[in-house]
Amino acid sequence: MAGDSSNLDAAIESLLNVEKQMRLAGDVAGTRKAVIDIVELCYKAGAWKTLNDQIVLLSKRRGQVKQAITAMVQKAMEYIDLTPDMDTRIELIKTLSSVSAGKIYVEIERARLIKRLAKIKEEQGKIDEAADLMQEVAVETFGSMAKTEKIAFILEQVRLCLDRQDFVRAQILSRRISTRVFDADPSKEKKKPKEGDSIVQDAPAEIPSLLELKRIYYELMIRYYSHNNDYLEICRCYKAIYDIPAIKEDPAKWIPILRKICWYLVLAPHDPMQSSLLNATLEDKNLSEIPNFRLLLKQLVTMEVIQWTSLWEFYRNEYENEKLLGGALGAKTEEDLKLRIIEHVLLGLVNNILVVSKYYSRITLKRIADLLCLSLQEAEKHLSDMVNSKSLIAKIDRPMGVVRFRTAQDSNGVLNSWATNLEKLLDLVEKSCHQIHKETMIHKAVLKA
Repeated sequence: MAGDSSNLDAAIESLLNVEKQMRLAGDVAGTRKAVIDIVELCYKAGAWKTLNDQIVLLSKRRGQVKQAITAMVQKAMEYIDLTPDMDTRIELIKTLSSVSAGKIYVEIERARLIKRLAKIKEEQGKIDEAADLMQEVAVETFGSMAKTEKIAFILEQVRLCLDRQDFVRAQILSRRISTRVFDADPSKEKKKPKEGDSIVQDAPAEIPSLLELKRIYYELMIRYYSHNNDYLEICRCYKAIYDIPAIKEDPAKWIPILRKICWYLVLAPHDPMQSSLLNATLEDKNLSEIPNFRLLLKQLVTMEVIQWTSLWEFYRNEYENEKLLGGALGAKTEEDLKLRIIEHVLLGLVNNILVVSKYYSRITLKRIADLLCLSLQEAEKHLSDMVNSKSLIAKIDRPMGVVRFRTAQDSNGVLNSWATNLEKLLDLVEKSCHQIHKETMIHKAVLKA
């Protein structure tokens, strides 16, 4: 054993002398070969500690050429999976990472090393350490890294932040990815690099395609928006996944997603974006494959009073069977759906009060409560909330129990309405006079006859 060690040391010493001669002579190819030979020699001898020591030593040698360090790091990376145990593997990764730190010509190798180390930490249950490691690297500044590899790296950063419940940092990291990049045509982007540009490396084989990365991105964003129950944004994420060609071609994939789009449209508060998505979804021909959900969305856009109790009874089984409503989200989502049942277009309060205000200028609070299947207190509360949020203009006379729906007008508006009313009145008087005169002439003609 001692003989093997001394033979290895002698062989390394000989190669180090060769490396020194080549480096001082400015022979880049010879220096690269000598460095790689030293790394291979240590690997074949199974001397992992010696390998780490030699990597550090070679990287610190005076006037060491970039190509030699790059070749050394790349060669040593091939041996990571061949290490005898996990401790040796982690030590080798850390050594290579420290050697490549701060060197722009091996920044991609360092990013890949950090990613592998973070994966090991995650498998050991150390999520915080893994997330901290990944956040050290800003791949968006790497000019020579393939676009798909950059996106995959940032998505891994986002995922680890979500796993550790760091939602603020997850949002910051997700903004480093522009959603427009997913709509680009990869075939049109391959162009010859100009002189002076860095050559973009090909992504490793395990990196997913751009469309697969798009799906992963929006699934992670769904996790983020689920944290604060932003139903409209969740709906938009599912819509983006639904539009992926591979999803749209397979009914087994798009039907569950379309169901989720419908549910989250129902849960989302009423606003112009929600209305636009709602109408766009209703025009989708695939919605005919799930008629119950088509009927549900149809009722959202119909200006009619909806009895929420009967509607909830009809859709309750669909709701409870939906996988998205399971787990920790289930209870909160059910509460929000019941709230929408009361105060939103789905189960009618927002829509129904708007319908009521469309057909009535004055109505009793008791009648509104009867129409909406609510108590007087609930009807008054939600009516007040809508007035406060400026969704509706109304005044409640509590002693009389009467609600007046009228639009607030300025002085010009009031004068214009008076002028319009006077004009209508004069038109009616003129028509009445004409009819009276006509009847008088006919009566006189009959008498003369």
